[in-house]
Amino acid sequence: MAARMHSVAVRAVAFAGVQRGERVLDVATGTGNAAVEAAGIGAVALGVDFEPALLRIAKARAAESGLQVNWELADAGALGVSDGWANVVVSIFGVMYAADHDRAARELSRCVATDGRIVLASWTPGSFMPELGQVLATFLPPPATGTGPPSRWGDLGVLDELFAPNGMRIRTHAEASLTLTFESATDATQFLIRTAGNVIAERERLTQQGRWKDVHAAVHGLVESRGRREHDDFGIDLQYLLAVMEHG
Repeated sequence: MAARMHSVAVRAVAFAGVQRGERVLDVATGTGNAAVEAAGIGAVALGVDFEPALLRIAKARAAESGLQVNWELADAGALGVSDGWANVVVSIFGVMYAADHDRAARELSRCVATDGRIVLASWTPGSFMPELGQVLATFLPPPATGTGPPSRWGDLGVLDELFAPNGMRIRTHAEASLTLTFESATDATQFLIRTAGNVIAERERLTQQGRWKDVHAAVHGLVESRGRREHDDFGIDLQYLLAVMEHG
């Protein structure tokens, strides 16, 4: 999934105008797409995530590319970075999944320099990925207490509510779409389930309950309703919001 979404990280880093020598903090970096992209430009990059397995993959990717990237294990709500350290704070479909949205927004705002900027890529409300999350949620344990659905971050009005109290304002934004292509709706269904770590973690329980086939059926139904056949490919469009914020 990270490989298929790499183009979004490339676009976000360019959208933020990252320059050589700038300090870039990639929050909820996952396997490091944005951090590696920034390092390739010559930025001083730091990728942060709370999942050790993902950071190991990110570290290996950077090493294979011959790039120097620093990595830290931390939650988006408690970043081990000094105030104003980053010229650019970026998060690609990451910080939107923080349990406490207000706290995460405060942390991102705290870490960015007074003349810096924050760039976020977030799934828009009502688009495919939030809907997929709703379908899968019926098979998963209740989520930990949070402050709203992740797709709130894909709403400009909500972003303003989250960041304005921290002295940040939206400087520019763009609505965009990423298309995932597969050979068939079945291939798409299998890929989406296989790359959903929270679902795979529950596979044994769901299998014992006789519900694993139900997971596939539910996701397949969504894929068929939202996907489209174009020549030999089956495509799913993923809509997202790119937003750049700055102090002011």
